[in-house]
Amino acid sequence: MKRSTVEYGGRIALHFGAISRFDFGPDMTATAQYRIVHSTSYQYSEPVALCQNQLRMRPRTQPHLTCHDCEVQIDPQPLAIDTHPDYFGNIVDSFSIEALHQSLTVNVRSHVTVFAPEAENLLEAPAWETLVRDVQAGATPADWNAREFTFGSTRIRQSSQFADYARQCLSPGATVTEGVNALTRKIHQDFRYDTTATNVNTSTSDAFELKAGVCQDFAHVQIACLRSIGLPARYVSGYLRTYPPPGKPRLVGCDESHAWISVYAGSQIGWVDFDPTNAVRTGTDHIPICHGRDYDDISPMRGIVLGGGTTTLRVSVDVAPIETTVDPPVATPVVAPVE
Repeated sequence: MKRSTVEYGGRIALHFGAISRFDFGPDMTATAQYRIVHSTSYQYSEPVALCQNQLRMRPRTQPHLTCHDCEVQIDPQPLAIDTHPDYFGNIVDSFSIEALHQSLTVNVRSHVTVFAPEAENLLEAPAWETLVRDVQAGATPADWNAREFTFGSTRIRQSSQFADYARQCLSPGATVTEGVNALTRKIHQDFRYDTTATNVNTSTSDAFELKAGVCQDFAHVQIACLRSIGLPARYVSGYLRTYPPPGKPRLVGCDESHAWISVYAGSQIGWVDFDPTNAVRTGTDHIPICHGRDYDDISPMRGIVLGGGTTTLRVSVDVAPIETTVDPPVATPVVAPVE
């Protein structure tokens, strides 16, 4: 009987194109509400005797996002689902199916509100060298907590090559947000978006040499650059709202999982997200779900199966906007402590 691992994740994103300093993507609204349906289906050529899986698809209330509700449906239905936070605070659904089955379907339905981040305070960010010293010294509890995102991880290793590339944008005395914004745009300019150039197992070093890949590669490269000069940076997974061509209807199920980066900008500002694939600071088109050191910490679904033969995987994501508002919201979002 075959024992195998199963994993998939965000490998596709669309391009918005380069933009000006501290601008967001095309959606400039103050808030946006979405209903999200993330469907995953496995078909097996032979019966599976046992499968054990973990899901990281539930949104959680965090800065700039409120999760109103979320429902997870699994078929065949497991006897129990253990829902718990992981080390980084992401919500994990763990389950096992111990009866013979030749298909597995997971549907996660969520209702969220995304709040546009404020841009005004970014100009008050510290110089990046000052922030590096504060983080290394643990000058504040927030600085100390951010320090763990300066080290290497399974998929990301620091190197002088990454540091040299980062310093082309983070010149001496530049604020951390100005420098990271410039690096975001440089990666977008220097790298080719190519779904055939890499795969889910391509190393960050190889993607950097190729100067090509998808959102996962772009995010890993930028994180490697920032950590190589001592700045805390983490990997963010989520969804990206896409737009149909002019005059065409929105196609259900054609949105995508996406990945971007979050950089620590000091205890007064906290974490700020940038999308190197699209050369933007994230706005209400970006819906964050999980964060970690790299992709290995936040894979949407992973597990093991006994048996199964040949596996066919189908994934669809639908991000349906409910409403947006131009005026600031009456109620402010629930803000989690800076981690």
